[in-house]
Amino acid sequence: MFNRRCCNDNRQNGMGFGMPFGMQQGGCCNEQPVIEPTITKCVEQEFYHEVPHVCPIHTHTINKHIYKHTYTPQYTCSEEDQVCNIDCGKCSGF
Repeated sequence: MFNRRCCNDNRQNGMGFGMPFGMQQGGCCNEQPVIEPTITKCVEQEFYHEVPHVCPIHTHTINKHIYKHTYTPQYTCSEEDQVCNIDCGKCSGF
């Protein structure tokens, strides 16, 4: 089992030994590749998102009307004419 040759290739290298299994000259072996266990790489990514917020601000104005009452005297005047008749008698008495 350990002395298998690929493609019945009995060639030997210059030292009297056959090439290692799967590495014969001329590439006559069609061995399937060995699938190694998967190496998982973890990549962290950051995504920044802008989230608009609407903040309603209402201004209510209260107008205060303040009345200060002042009192100013308004003077008026009136006049009246009175007539006094002095009657000494009758006209016929002269």
